[in-house]
Amino acid sequence: MRPTGCSAPAPTPAAGRATKGLSKAQQAFQRGLAALAQWGEREGHRPVPRGHGEEITVDGAAEPVAVKLGVWVSNTKFRRDKLTSEQLVALRELGMEWA
Repeated sequence: MRPTGCSAPAPTPAAGRATKGLSKAQQAFQRGLAALAQWGEREGHRPVPRGHGEEITVDGAAEPVAVKLGVWVSNTKFRRDKLTSEQLVALRELGMEWA
């Protein structure tokens, strides 16, 4: 994932504020990206196991949201040809070399 010693990029704007106006797919991507950033901060360059789930806080909600991060990474990689250039850049910034 991310080379050792590199800091994670700042979360994307939608990851830290209200996601009103975004489609469900865009919201899901932002949640996955936030979960991936959190994983990278904690685990560094280790790959995400397919069965791993990550809990994140979304829009200051009282309850954390569970993201099936391993599945999200796998599905996102499989569907990378359908991602926008901004999404690919955000993934590359988090160490996804395939993006």
